Amino acid sequence: MEDIERRDFLRVAGGAAMTASSLSAAATPVRSPIDRPIRIGIYGTQHGHLHGKLRAIRHSSDYEVAGIYEPVPEAKKRLQNNERYANLLKGVSWVTEADLLENDSIDAIVVECGPEEAIPWGRKVIDAGKHLHLEKPPGDTMGPFKKLVEDARSKDLLLQMGYVYRFHEGIGKAIEAAHQGWLGDVYMMRGTINTNLGERSRRNVARYKGGIMFELGGHQIDRAVELFGRPNRVKSWLRHDTSFQDSLADNTLAVLEYDNALAVITVCARMPNHTRHRSFEIIGTNGQIMIQPVAPGTEMVVNMREDRGPYKKGWNTLSLPRQYRYIGDMKEFSRALRTGTALKHDYAFELTLHETILRASQML
Repeated sequence: MEDIERRDFLRVAGGAAMTASSLSAAATPVRSPIDRPIRIGIYGTQHGHLHGKLRAIRHSSDYEVAGIYEPVPEAKKRLQNNERYANLLKGVSWVTEADLLENDSIDAIVVECGPEEAIPWGRKVIDAGKHLHLEKPPGDTMGPFKKLVEDARSKDLLLQMGYVYRFHEGIGKAIEAAHQGWLGDVYMMRGTINTNLGERSRRNVARYKGGIMFELGGHQIDRAVELFGRPNRVKSWLRHDTSFQDSLADNTLAVLEYDNALAVITVCARMPNHTRHRSFEIIGTNGQIMIQPVAPGTEMVVNMREDRGPYKKGWNTLSLPRQYRYIGDMKEFSRALRTGTALKHDYAFELTLHETILRASQML
């Protein structure tokens, strides 16, 4: 079974490479292309995305892992003893912070941390003159992130954020259908991304006013910004509606208002078997596309008033390959580095996205 899954993973990775290449066909180089394996470091190990991201990197011939640095000894020991990481860490060196930041042979660094470390750790990477893939969300204020982006731009360094649905095939097809006009006048996007936090995780998230909207809502807000752009207005409801004796906003709703459309995003912190409930939907006057569950994301439901683009009239369920996270992100990162061109989601996009997340979290 593991061999079958690995072949499926590699097949999807190859498809992501083709997609990423097509994005840059007409791009103009802005820096010297890298024509060898990209040497990439890992700074921090305590974000939940680490396993999938490290897996995507190690299964790609574009990258060579230059080393991993974890500043907390206990966290380092836990990971070293975690059987789930045994194969991914095989042959990878544990290094010091200086080994990562001061080694001129390292091209880029992936920062895997919580919001409180995102800006200071990301700052070290940009100051060291290295390209940056930064875990989300990048802090709880706007000014420091804006400065980080401006400095990356001035040094012609890539800065890519780690939102997980950017290269989801089904969501990408839904946004394409909207942008191509196949769905008619698009007036609604709906996204749900619930989770099931325990007490310890709740305490960590509760320190932020935006609560679970701030922690997870960005994944769906990211897609709304790509679909519609910067919202005219943002309204949100950040409620505490469970019996947990804490201050976490655990039942949240954000509505992003545009001239002729709404994006409605719900995020709750306590739902059993939450993964199958996560969904993404775009509705227009001539059609609708929905993906539920978003992971593994192997089905896309399309409802059309008439034949448009590749989609047929009526209700249809279309099959998709299993959606492995981070393959597309890492392929897009390597594509930009290998061609010397900009990322698909550029500096301006990342700034608009973070601003919108903070607005939805009532933190701006």
